[in-house]
Amino acid sequence: MRKMLLLLLVMVSSALFAVEDTPYVAKDFSHLIGMPGFSNQTLEMHFKLYEGYVKNTNLLLSILKSYMAENKETTPQFGAIKRRLGFEFDGMRLHELYFSNLGGKEGVLAAETPLHQRIVKDFGSYEVWKEDFINTGMMRGVGWVVLYLDPVQGRLMNMWIAEHQDNHIAGGDPILIMDVWEHAYLLDYGLNRMGYIKAFWNNINWDVVSGRYGK
Repeated sequence: MRKMLLLLLVMVSSALFAVEDTPYVAKDFSHLIGMPGFSNQTLEMHFKLYEGYVKNTNLLLSILKSYMAENKETTPQFGAIKRRLGFEFDGMRLHELYFSNLGGKEGVLAAETPLHQRIVKDFGSYEVWKEDFINTGMMRGVGWVVLYLDPVQGRLMNMWIAEHQDNHIAGGDPILIMDVWEHAYLLDYGLNRMGYIKAFWNNINWDVVSGRYGK
């Protein structure tokens, strides 16, 4: 019995280390090439930038692991990298969510969907919610607009995320994500952010977005 317990502990420990050592891999979003309102040049540049966040996330996790092995957790370098990890990791994950909710051809969110019905409940109407989402995206600064679901209350909220890591809702579920860093639109729209937002809206994959809410 004791041998079996020791063997089980070894197996669990090995599995944990295997998971920890598994690097993040950049996802392929090349199916978005040719999307109306987005030049191929913009999309290809954006994919490369996203791949950089994946690479940097893996690098920082590796450095932190080596610092822990060397008992350097109390050094300023450890603290600086630990803080930077949030920027790189969220940059990776937000881009994945953003690209995943693009490429749709539905045009509008169907009124009979649970997401649409919850939007109406929380904002009064779909049009009011949409206007609030767009106005959030027009705020000065670089960052993201995220329609979040607070799973505790079931409430939907449009949030401004500064850079990648600031102002997320603790425990919130991201439902719809829009990138409003300049690299998302500058080549195609210059300083006309609203032109980009309209193009974004015309390409939302509402099936994906509704599926996130359904979970």
